[in-house]
Amino acid sequence: MKSLVAFSCVIILTVVALVARAQSPQPQPYKVVFDLTSADPADQQAVLRWIREITALNPKTETEVVMYGRGLDLVTSGKTTLASGITEAMSSAHATFKVCEIAMKNQHVDKSQLLANVQTVPDGIGEIVAKQHAGWGYIKVGH
Repeated sequence: MKSLVAFSCVIILTVVALVARAQSPQPQPYKVVFDLTSADPADQQAVLRWIREITALNPKTETEVVMYGRGLDLVTSGKTTLASGITEAMSSAHATFKVCEIAMKNQHVDKSQLLANVQTVPDGIGEIVAKQHAGWGYIKVGH
């Protein structure tokens, strides 16, 4: 008798857990800024993959990639091999890509060398800090 009661309790708890899980709301949209300072193709591919995966699960999530240091290579014509992925992220995932003007100056990169629709900001670190202050999550891109 005790084993029947225990078994019934397990069944009831399992059903309740499954129902609760099925009724859980969809993920809430959020805002995340990615910090990219690397010219490493694995890091650059990772940030594009993360944007695709995040927005596939939650299309209203806002994403921004801020590049400084060697991260500029991702969006510099003649250096990037991922231009189509960037274009796709901007159009389908509504991601924004912003480049630090200080890094551009230090690396002698002109705005005309950037891919279409890539924006610039006076200070990449300042952009990230401002996003965090505004409640955005922060992810450092690296592997």
